[in-house]
Amino acid sequence: MSVALLRRLSAELVGSALLAALVIGSGIAAQNLSPSDTGLQLLENAFATALGLPVLILIFGPVSGAHFNPVVSIVDSLTGARAWRDTLAYVPVQVLGCVLGAVVANLMFGGAPVSVSDTDRLTPAHFLAEIVATAGLILVIFVLARTGRASVTPAAVGAYIGAAYFFTSSSSFANPAITIGRIFSDTFAGIAPTSAPGFIVAQLIGAAVGFALLLWFYPPAGKLAASRTSAS
Repeated sequence: MSVALLRRLSAELVGSALLAALVIGSGIAAQNLSPSDTGLQLLENAFATALGLPVLILIFGPVSGAHFNPVVSIVDSLTGARAWRDTLAYVPVQVLGCVLGAVVANLMFGGAPVSVSDTDRLTPAHFLAEIVATAGLILVIFVLARTGRASVTPAAVGAYIGAAYFFTSSSSFANPAITIGRIFSDTFAGIAPTSAPGFIVAQLIGAAVGFALLLWFYPPAGKLAASRTSAS
């Protein structure tokens, strides 16, 4: 393993852990601060995530791309922007990071290091919501990259995820790694092990939908030039 790849994997590990700690920790804090108001809990959780996620992207983006999400890494390789060997190495590291982040969040609030969630979230509506949330996330990230506006990606991703906490019934997990991480925290942000596989399937479908829409609206430069020539 090269030093450069090791550095990228370290960035994905630490970034994923901090992302999970951010999402789960703010969920626990919201649960403690507003124990009788679920709407306020969700607002506090979404607000913290929308603020913190752009910061993590700014810190780790120059090192690894700041994916913290297997579906982002997979689509990055599908577009040809990243070697598949990197993605195959990224995915387990992202999952491990999110599990570690869940443990850290539990400990920061005085809980047991691991507490398996019993929150059953999988319904047909939530399954659809995860498809929509993940497809939208893929579009935000890769449309901005393809159109030369990658500099605004951190803010755009934070804004999108913060909004998706509310406009999707699933509160927008949109990330297989953090879905697995949330299993290990029986708190406001947790998800039961029986619900996680369905969420992950929906996220993979959503990534495929997002990638298809990306290719339709913003085809690679060569294909776009060919289509213009053919139309003329």
